[in-house]
Amino acid sequence: MAGSIVARRIACAAFLGFAVSPSLALAAPAAERQKPAERAAFTAGTAAAAKPEGLAGVRIAADDPAAFQGLIAGASQASEPWLVLSGGGENGAFAAGLLKGWSEAGDRPAFGVITGVSTGAMIAPFAFVGSREDEALAKAYTEVTAADVFEFGATPMSLTDTWPLKRRIDRSVTPELLAAVTTEHAKGRRLLVATTAVDSERPVLWDMGAIATAANDPKARPKALALFRAVILASSAVPGVFPPVLIEAQGPDGKTIQEMHDDGGTMAPFFLAPEPALTGQDAEPLPARKVYLVVNNRLTPEFQMASRSTLSVLGRSMSAAIKAQTRAALALARGFADRTGLDLKVAQIDGRFTQTSTVPFEGKYMQALFAHGAALGKAGAAFSDESAQDLVTSSLKAPKRLDRADATQEVAGR
Repeated sequence: MAGSIVARRIACAAFLGFAVSPSLALAAPAAERQKPAERAAFTAGTAAAAKPEGLAGVRIAADDPAAFQGLIAGASQASEPWLVLSGGGENGAFAAGLLKGWSEAGDRPAFGVITGVSTGAMIAPFAFVGSREDEALAKAYTEVTAADVFEFGATPMSLTDTWPLKRRIDRSVTPELLAAVTTEHAKGRRLLVATTAVDSERPVLWDMGAIATAANDPKARPKALALFRAVILASSAVPGVFPPVLIEAQGPDGKTIQEMHDDGGTMAPFFLAPEPALTGQDAEPLPARKVYLVVNNRLTPEFQMASRSTLSVLGRSMSAAIKAQTRAALALARGFADRTGLDLKVAQIDGRFTQTSTVPFEGKYMQALFAHGAALGKAGAAFSDESAQDLVTSSLKAPKRLDRADATQEVAGR
């Protein structure tokens, strides 16, 4: 038994691209190591009608244009510029730095709508509250280590365990943060986070301001706080690598079901509008005329020879898939912008940043990326309005060589 556990840890370490360190090999609390009980069965109809218990009206199907338009119609400030934050793991340091630099420049908008996916979901609540949370973001993305995010060793549903990240979210998402989000929500602004409903294979868009507002009711406060935290954790749960998050909901028959949610980036690397709108099936434009999109990732291919192992091939292949998905999403977003007259500004980790990392959540790498984003934000040089084709073409010009694989960045870097 002991040998199999060690072998499993070593296999996971190889998959993540570096050796197990003592700090990361610590066992999770025993309660989190128990084999989870099977969920009670429920139908597609129950899943479609279910709502978080005691918290109705806090989410929509993110692929439903009518539901999306209804959600945005209730936001009086939705015509103001939007901020769209992509996934990207530790590369979220780019967006965190950009926001800080933008605040220092003095012309950062009070965004009418902010959307976040994965690491973007972690940044979004602090960006929504405003520049007073810039220092909290700076600490979160320059002082964090891999031990603050995951632990080596598989759970029944994933290769790693994110109990450290859950605890970190619990500490940072406080009742005070929810109160601040509630204040901004009441002004007519909206904070939206995307997850993927694993059972339904559909994206879900959570109105985080509505969840925070529910916390005004003392009876609903514990559930609202727990749900707010759970949604952020779920949005960053890379399938198979990080465990999915179970969220309790009440079906139309009054029975409680356990929904399974994971990474919003499974469906798309960022959320701008429902898929039918992006593909031209629905022509409804956004109420905003300008959107700032921050892509916390590189679009350039990075050369590194894969070894003859399943994990190495999987890591390299998923890296290619994530970059291809992001380039395709950018093309769709630009097409939507061109059709609807939207001024879409895009910031990405481009050739101006040359530093690489060989381990996940490496301090020097994240600090350098944060400083790079901050410098661009302060100088007003982060965003481009190049066409999607120009962005893709420029990203393909200079493939970068890596000395060794960093499979956590490749697979978990959403």
